[in-house]
Amino acid sequence: MDTAMLIEIFGYIGSVLVVVSMLMPSIVKLRVINTIGSIVSGIYALIVGAFPLVLMNSCLIIINLYNLFKLLRTKQSYELIDGNVYDTFVAYFLNRYENDIKLYFPQFEKNDLHGKKAYIVCCDGNPASILIGEEYKGVIDILIDYSTPSYRDCSAGEFLYSKLGEKKIHTLECSHKIAESHAAYLNKMGFVEKNGVYTKKIA
Repeated sequence: MDTAMLIEIFGYIGSVLVVVSMLMPSIVKLRVINTIGSIVSGIYALIVGAFPLVLMNSCLIIINLYNLFKLLRTKQSYELIDGNVYDTFVAYFLNRYENDIKLYFPQFEKNDLHGKKAYIVCCDGNPASILIGEEYKGVIDILIDYSTPSYRDCSAGEFLYSKLGEKKIHTLECSHKIAESHAAYLNKMGFVEKNGVYTKKIA
């Protein structure tokens, strides 16, 4: 493979990264991947002498870094609301995100959740995540543990789990069928899998 072909491939990699960044649900991931793509595209443009593209990518890098700095400095303000599935707000949340929830919890049926305990995390007044389960003696058997697309950087989940101890919850269990993508999330959040059941102790 000659040098010209390698340079061409390098340019395509930059373009792919920029496009992929647009698919990221997390704003932070979007900015990071877009910055990397812009750096690669900028280097490619510099090599081939496309200076208008060098200028454009340089501007994108500066804009992304500026916004990343602001995002990372801004502390998200979360709050926890507890209730049950009869609550109007919980019903609205489940209706609003029903199709997306089923991607992570294939057996999800709203009618099966009536009367179950619900915990909702809001960020600056916006619904960020919801946990619904059967609660008994300090244990929650999770039926739904879902974050909206804008809050999938684990911060909403970390906040929720940190507050459950104040509600006298000491253990979370997930014994129901879930998608592989959610199993990966549980592993990342410190759940331990044994015989198909995921468990996490709350400090």
